[in-house]
Amino acid sequence: MDLENQQRIKDAAEKYGGENIVVVLGSSDPEGAEIYAETVTMGDPTFAGCLAGVPLGLCVYHVLEPELKEAADPAKWEEQIGMMEMVLKVDALVAAVRKMREANSKFSL
Repeated sequence: MDLENQQRIKDAAEKYGGENIVVVLGSSDPEGAEIYAETVTMGDPTFAGCLAGVPLGLCVYHVLEPELKEAADPAKWEEQIGMMEMVLKVDALVAAVRKMREANSKFSL
C-alpha cells in the first residue's frame, strides 16, 4: 500500500473512528491483498509508511467477498466487477483477507 493511501486511511480513522471505517480492497493477487489487509489491521509490515507500528484494527474486506457482492446492486456489480470475478483467484483472495480480518480486526460490519 503506497504511503499516500496509508495516510488517507490513518486520517479517516482518526477523523471518523475506526468503528466507522470499512476498508475495501481490490487487489488482484492474494499475497498483495494479505499485505494490504495486514497494513490496515496490524500496521505496515514493511515499516515504510505512517502505519508502521500502528495497529488500527480496521474492518477489511476484499471487494469479491460474498458479503459485499450481496450488498451491491446486481447490475452495477456485473458491469463493474463481474469480469474480474471470472478471471481472478477469488477463493484465494477472499481467504487471504478474511484470515487477516478474523485475526486482527477490532471492528466488524
